[in-house]
Amino acid sequence: MDIAALSTSLSQISLAQSVGLSVLNIAKNQAEIQGQNMAKMLETAIDPNLGKTLDIRV
Repeated sequence: MDIAALSTSLSQISLAQSVGLSVLNIAKNQAEIQGQNMAKMLETAIDPNLGKTLDIRV
């Protein structure tokens, strides 16, 4: 493998990694906003005990 091909390959890998991190950052921000919106919605609920407990089945 020559130097030019190696350089191009490393550049493509770096770009793919940067794009992947950007997408994950966007998803994290969206999840955070949705969590904040859900908390606001639960605060304004008619039943004040709504959302205080969470049943999880495994």
